[in-house]
Amino acid sequence: MANPWPGSWVPASGDQPARIGGRAVTELAGEYGTPVFVVDRQELTARMDAWVQGAAAAFAPERGLAGADVYYASKAFTCTAMIRLARARGMRADVASGGELAVALAAGMPGEHIGLHGNNKSAAELQAALEAGVGRIVVDSLSEISFLQGIADDGGYGAVPVFLRVTTGVHAGANEYVSTAHEDQKFGLSYSSGAAMEAARAVVEAANLELAGLHMHIGSQIFGPDGHDASARALLRLRAEIAAEVGVLVPEVDLGGGYGVTYVDEEPAPVAEMAEALAVAVREECEALGTAVPRISFEPGRSVIGPAVVTLYSVGTTKSVTVDDGERWYVAFDGGMQDNVLRPMLYGSEYVAQVASREPGGEGRRSRLVGKHCESGDIMIRDLELPGGLERGDLLAIPTTGAYARSMASNYNMLTRPAVVAVAEGAEPDVWLRAETTEDLLLLDPGA
Repeated sequence: MANPWPGSWVPASGDQPARIGGRAVTELAGEYGTPVFVVDRQELTARMDAWVQGAAAAFAPERGLAGADVYYASKAFTCTAMIRLARARGMRADVASGGELAVALAAGMPGEHIGLHGNNKSAAELQAALEAGVGRIVVDSLSEISFLQGIADDGGYGAVPVFLRVTTGVHAGANEYVSTAHEDQKFGLSYSSGAAMEAARAVVEAANLELAGLHMHIGSQIFGPDGHDASARALLRLRAEIAAEVGVLVPEVDLGGGYGVTYVDEEPAPVAEMAEALAVAVREECEALGTAVPRISFEPGRSVIGPAVVTLYSVGTTKSVTVDDGERWYVAFDGGMQDNVLRPMLYGSEYVAQVASREPGGEGRRSRLVGKHCESGDIMIRDLELPGGLERGDLLAIPTTGAYARSMASNYNMLTRPAVVAVAEGAEPDVWLRAETTEDLLLLDPGA
């Protein structure tokens, strides 16, 4: 069975607390408070290396392919330390807003190694991207092409590298809300309707734009290569059709992200296996079409940062309630929908948890793990068994919380967002993001 805990995690035993990166969780909670996101740096770098090395090996020129680049999807989680580490491990950066772009640039990521996404980019965001010399602007609609062209014209920019985000019609992913390649949704230019071809023609005809690539993204939490394989082949067919119609064989194709991770017991395919399967698809399809192979890129986010993070919480109130089929024990912790619970609320996502400060003993009790917000849906785990000896102040740990947790965090109920702290054997903890304070919240209030 797949294990959701990072490599350095050692569970609590008796009175001894759990450890991560060689550090006792009680020590981390005492120094940084709870909730706190704890990054297993060694797990994280291993995942970065798996992507960079796996993509390079699968798409190596000596195998008749044109190489591959890996863009870390900043939307999963970003800060300057994260981007600096990604750059050091050979990754590039995919950003989806002006804020994410600013973080990448502040971290020293070269503009040409950044790709800008977004279905509704503002003039300010596009202007910032042009000034930074980003390596690709992924356009999402016909109207955006003319909008970008005008901004580039006004600024005197030429040969702006444009990728077209194409809706290939392949529907994949664990939830309809994170499946992004079917027709009836906000992202992309439809292959089947002809919108993608029309967009290609518009970019080629624009004097200051360059049709540099095609892009796809078919969903999230995808565990095998089949969906990406089918969508990649469709994208390569479109590439050949564009070459025949407008005379440009785009040099790059981005196969997107969406690669799954283990939250409970899911079994995602290894990165090298996914990359190899897609390399075979690219080679076969290009041979069948009689086109030169393109350079390939990927945009993993969750599969890089997700399993490398554990969130620590402190137990607060507990109470028993009577339900139709017996009793349920409600255990509340000191976070909630302002940090991790938003994913279970939006997507029905599932997690596991461990008592991390000690083994409290006591007969297991049917439990529900809930946050502290004024919302009845503020539920982290609906059904789990927790030991009956659990008490206020005990620490709970929840793994695989690196993606779409701190990045989606809010100040609902005016709670402050938690710190992010990286740990590694033989090194001092490194604060990647400090915990917010109530003073931080009041800074935005001119009446305070």
